Amino acid sequence: MSIFARPHYTSDATQFIQKLKADKPSLEQEQREGRALLWDKQIDREFQARADTAEVRQQAYVYQTRSDLA
Repeated sequence: MSIFARPHYTSDATQFIQKLKADKPSLEQEQREGRALLWDKQIDREFQARADTAEVRQQAYVYQTRSDLA
C-alpha cells in the first residue's frame, strides 16, 4: 500500500443519489419520459420559417413616442 493512498470518499450528495436510485430503480426511466414530454419536440421547419418572416421589426428605442402615428 502506498503512503499516498487515500481512503475512498463519496460525498453526501453522491451517497444520497446512489440511495435514491437504489430505492427507486425506475427513476432514470421516469426522468427520460419527463424530458421527452417537455423538451424533445419535433420542429415544423416550414411553420418556423413563416413565423420568422412574419415578425414585425421593433423600433430602436421602445419607449420613444412616435409623432407620425397621431
